[in-house]
Amino acid sequence: MTVTREETKVRGPELAERVKKLIHEGNVRRIIVKDSRGHTVMEVPVTVGVGAFILAPVITAVSALAALAAEWNIQIDRTDDVSGESGSPPAGTASAGAGPG
Repeated sequence: MTVTREETKVRGPELAERVKKLIHEGNVRRIIVKDSRGHTVMEVPVTVGVGAFILAPVITAVSALAALAAEWNIQIDRTDDVSGESGSPPAGTASAGAGPG
């Protein structure tokens, strides 16, 4: 599993919408919101399968932050593997149950 990091700038009103979209992408592992001076204001670990009802307070907090400053930096940590698996079956399982029994 490879983690890549990217950083993007957003204006105040766009902050909450951008964070919502990132949470729903599936390959995002962590979102860090920084102010225009580079100070970390909020760090959100994103777990695959977390429901919207759990993330609702995070979105509310991000919306409140958006009103406080004009410009924000969002640091996004992504993985190349959403499920944590390689996608290929373990050795020896491909033939198990292959024929009629």
